[in-house]
Amino acid sequence: MKLLKDLGVKDKRVFLRADLDVPLEGLDQIHHKLESETATRLTNLKETVDYLIREGAKQIVIAGHIDRPEKPDPSKSTKLLLEVLSNILKKDITFKEDLEGEASGGLILLENLRFWGGETKNDVEFAKKLSGFADVYINEAFGNSHRGHASMVALPAILLHAAGLHLEEEIKVMTNLLTTPARPFISVVGGAKIETKLPVIENLSKISTHVLVGGELPLEIERNGQKFGENVLVAKLMEDKHDIDLESAHQFARLISSARTVVWNGPMGLFEAGCEIGSRAVAMAILDSKAYSVVGGGETTQFLEKQNLLSRFSFVSAGGGAMLEFLAGKKLPGILALE
Repeated sequence: MKLLKDLGVKDKRVFLRADLDVPLEGLDQIHHKLESETATRLTNLKETVDYLIREGAKQIVIAGHIDRPEKPDPSKSTKLLLEVLSNILKKDITFKEDLEGEASGGLILLENLRFWGGETKNDVEFAKKLSGFADVYINEAFGNSHRGHASMVALPAILLHAAGLHLEEEIKVMTNLLTTPARPFISVVGGAKIETKLPVIENLSKISTHVLVGGELPLEIERNGQKFGENVLVAKLMEDKHDIDLESAHQFARLISSARTVVWNGPMGLFEAGCEIGSRAVAMAILDSKAYSVVGGGETTQFLEKQNLLSRFSFVSAGGGAMLEFLAGKKLPGILALE
């Protein structure tokens, strides 16, 4: 994989593919969180933007998507992020809503890429339009790197390309989890969607001391009749099925207490409905263990933000689905495109 430090950017125009897919409800609250947390999708951009400016890039076009619009929708415009991004990056940013003409130089925020149908279709002609704004492509969107979209795959095939500084760190952390974790190594998998989580559980079971499974997954596992090895522990649930039971919470906490490495993706229960016993037991056990801790997934980080615990974890991944696919041993299209 090509890295930013090996790519000259002096006097170059840079297309910076970013993770902009953040909730837009209550931007004032989001702004406050972004200022107080150190590992979020938007704040992850700062190190790379600072590097590009320091190295003399003459133009930086920041581009990404919000949600899954099928046509232009003002409520999902990246323009809504202008003030927040400007405050995070400590720079003035110009907004560009179309792909016509030249960009103005300096720091530019492009409209939601999914407003154009060519993005999700990995359309080469759409990628060629995007390439008109840049000489160099930088991927700083780990959270979208499992998508074979035009700005992730077709565009880097046209331009000189490299991984951004945070993407480089993401890949290093995830690779180390799969190859050289300090042991005991505990993996915690929760949430729902067994079809997504099953490959992760199976792959992590080959390298983890224990894989601890909670959330809605125990119901789906029982329903589908899945069987695992002895190192995969599937939680028992409360009577209402909305959280893991106390026995499982204590068992998980006890196993985590001796860990030297822990990775966690997916809550243990419906914390949105106040069912927090399992997730809080796992979170506190990880923090008390002093293990190197990696956490990811929107619901998991949302729970930890609510508990004011997120910043205490060693590494917060910017990816949810991308993190899961990486840990399942799959090759991500957006990363393969950087080779």
